[in-house]
Amino acid sequence: MLKLNLRPDADWNVQKRKIAGVPTLILKPGDREPAHVGLLWIHGGGYIVGMKEMVYMSCAADLLRRYGVTVFSPGYRLAWLHPYPAAADDCFAVLRYMDAHREELGFDRIMVGGESAGGGLCAAVCMMARDRGIHVSFQMPLYPMLSNLDTQSSRDNHGRVWNTRRNHMGWRVYLRDQAKGRVSPYAAAAQQTDYRNLPPCYTFVGDGEPFYAETLAYVLNLRAAGVPAEADVYPTDVHAFDMLMPDSKLARQARERLREKFAGALADFG
Repeated sequence: MLKLNLRPDADWNVQKRKIAGVPTLILKPGDREPAHVGLLWIHGGGYIVGMKEMVYMSCAADLLRRYGVTVFSPGYRLAWLHPYPAAADDCFAVLRYMDAHREELGFDRIMVGGESAGGGLCAAVCMMARDRGIHVSFQMPLYPMLSNLDTQSSRDNHGRVWNTRRNHMGWRVYLRDQAKGRVSPYAAAAQQTDYRNLPPCYTFVGDGEPFYAETLAYVLNLRAAGVPAEADVYPTDVHAFDMLMPDSKLARQARERLREKFAGALADFG
């Protein structure tokens, strides 16, 4: 059932670079001219595990194949050795590079996405970008890890892959002694109080996984602030089902919906 593919497609152009000291994969289509879109895609792993090569099995890889976007996948510092703000700072440093070199890179827009903890970092980076004058056109925080405080769905969750116990551990390692307290929204995006002028958003989540409630709350908060935002909900307690069960009916549905929303975002800014 589980299928892990951490290898790039044969026809991709893959570069390995350090950007502001952050090891980064840059993926471009090798068989056509890249689209004028830069996509920062942030891997998951609860802030404590994961690697930049996970991009090869992500929805970003599908968007690269379909639309020819250029994908930046940062190997941000993990929280075992480097707690907050290391991961957020690393991801923002790569976004800042993408923004500063828009003309050189051929980007007329920049988008941000990621899964799980990468979705949480996606939301945080978009907040940092808004507050620091960088325009992000669209965000895709998939089943994002947003709240260090228990929610209705994360409080007593026994879902597959990720659950309450693992969630508490991830936040404890990332935030140390602030894991159960009030923190900056750059650390836990659910603690944001001002959602105005954030990028339009699309996400999806399973109804039996820990991040169900915080994902929907994020979308509702964006909408209340006048930001276009939408979430699709799938009947599963398998966290990251699109990556871990890529041939399942749900994963195919989720990828197709993401393509539709991504194509709509391209048209909106086209």
